[in-house]
Amino acid sequence: MNNLISRRLNYHHLRYFRAVAREGNLTRAAEALHVSQSAVSVQIRKLEDALGHDLFDRRGRGLELTPAGRTVLDYADSIFGLGDELISVLGEEGAARRVLRVGVLATLSRNFQIAFLGPVLNRDDIALQIRSGSVREMVAHLEAHRLDVVLTNFLPPRDDDSTWLPHTIDEQPVSLIGRPTDRPERSLEELLAEEPVVAPTVESGIRTRFDAFAARNGVEPRIVAEVDDMAMLRLVARAHEGISVLPPIVVHDELENGSLVELARVPGLVESFYAITAPRHTPDELLVALVRTAENARHE
Repeated sequence: MNNLISRRLNYHHLRYFRAVAREGNLTRAAEALHVSQSAVSVQIRKLEDALGHDLFDRRGRGLELTPAGRTVLDYADSIFGLGDELISVLGEEGAARRVLRVGVLATLSRNFQIAFLGPVLNRDDIALQIRSGSVREMVAHLEAHRLDVVLTNFLPPRDDDSTWLPHTIDEQPVSLIGRPTDRPERSLEELLAEEPVVAPTVESGIRTRFDAFAARNGVEPRIVAEVDDMAMLRLVARAHEGISVLPPIVVHDELENGSLVELARVPGLVESFYAITAPRHTPDELLVALVRTAENARHE
């Protein structure tokens, strides 16, 4: 009985741990908690002693969660989230707004982002926080529980320590897009051989597969511009007199109003879109619903 009592969870220690896990740094956590750095260190050591596990690994000036630390943070988020919900339910202001923290690849199609987040954009009970960056950066924030989901069109390499889970939520064809003109009808190969081409940069998965397609068909496109950002590629496609290689979803509005036209689909070339989540001991019902809605729309 005494051993059981000595290992009861101290929620004060847990709150300090959660602050450090979110900040990734003792100094910033101490500032957020309005206490000294040494006080934070003491509380973390006491929690580690009580749980019998190291919760952080030091990486330079920062701290990274150990596997045990990630598990503790998952539970801590649930524990304090339920506490906030309890206060809100019993308080005068009604139910609290759920914060959904979304990371997106900086170059990802804005139309795709809006399509995925559409079901929650107008909900009064949900506050969206959207931040962009590289996939590696966003996944690191996800695994540190600073994000709830990451949207991307390619997956980073996984290693033995990776905990994230990829969900394929959409696949879009890739086409040759151009402004409406009096072009004579030509085959896809003729268009690529005769028109100036704007394409994604060589780092893009689309570009890699497009180059392979051109090589298989003996075509040498005259690429006059390379763009790594889908929003910029959309603008270039609108201004460019030749053709652009991109998924039609990127220029959905322009295709609808006729300012751009789809000249040809590139056979076998698709762009995949992913939602990356982190495992939780209890499912996040909001994320499950968003992913399921996107997957269902993909198969319609």
